Amino acid sequence: MTRKHDAIFDDVLSDLEAVPDASDRAGARFLKRTTAISDRLAGEVEEKTLRWIDPARCRMWERHNRDYALLTEDNCRDLIDGIRSQGQQEFPAIVRPVDDEDYDFEVICGARRHFAVSWLRANNYTQFKYLVEARQLSDEEAFRLADIENRDREDISDYERALDYADAVARYYGGKQKAMAERLEVSQPWLSRYLQLAKLPQAIVDAFPNIREIRERNARELKPLLAQPDTARAVLEEAGAIGREQARARTGRGSFVDAATVMRRLSRAGKPAQPKAEPEGKVFRRSVHDKGIAVVQKGRKVRIEFEAGMSRMQLQGAFDAYLKAEFDS
Repeated sequence: MTRKHDAIFDDVLSDLEAVPDASDRAGARFLKRTTAISDRLAGEVEEKTLRWIDPARCRMWERHNRDYALLTEDNCRDLIDGIRSQGQQEFPAIVRPVDDEDYDFEVICGARRHFAVSWLRANNYTQFKYLVEARQLSDEEAFRLADIENRDREDISDYERALDYADAVARYYGGKQKAMAERLEVSQPWLSRYLQLAKLPQAIVDAFPNIREIRERNARELKPLLAQPDTARAVLEEAGAIGREQARARTGRGSFVDAATVMRRLSRAGKPAQPKAEPEGKVFRRSVHDKGIAVVQKGRKVRIEFEAGMSRMQLQGAFDAYLKAEFDS
């Protein structure tokens, strides 16, 4: 073999020396397994057991902070399409075991995922199952866990969150907002605004197309109007009228009143009527009870204004009064 060939073989063999043999690979696997066991024993790795289950074996926790009845194919479309394209649910829901012959678990976090998988299974995608992580949780722990997961999600409305907080402050924290705010790690003013939202009168709530349209700022805007008896009465009367329109719309009779229009109408109802501005210039009338004409003089020009619809007698009398003042004085 020539020196040139010897050099080529040396290069090839030097590369092969960098590839571990079978015993080296087995040793690497053993080392990895040993490291993983050591991490678990040291408390640095937490094992979680995930399960694929039939969503029909899960019920919603009765104090879940999402109104499951408001979930639809349309508002869950992004999640339905994502699960279908991925071939499976990517992130597990949090559930806890229940003692119920009809259900194995109740859902603490993951109502939309439950709806999406259930919808897929009911629409010819029976291969999909619900991915869950089961935990042992107290009610207060379940509340905090659900709040942490959903606090920044826009698909849970302010009003749904407000009702959840109002229930929790009485149920878990003895009515003490400070204790609840500390436990949730939020400011007291922030929490107070949501608790105020939960106190909206039912007539106001019914005036909106649905509760997902009610925002925390709506309660702040209406609070001063509802604080005074006279304005509160006017606002609630208008809310009742809007609520009847919304009820008719739900039965297919007419269109819904959108949330922005609801707020405009309620705010307008709560504001005292402004006194009618006097017409610009000097007003001349046939009598004190008649409509008149307004005469405005600017330099050598005179502008005369009057309302459309005045009768001939009213106009003639008003002009006579003007002419008399102008030429007979």
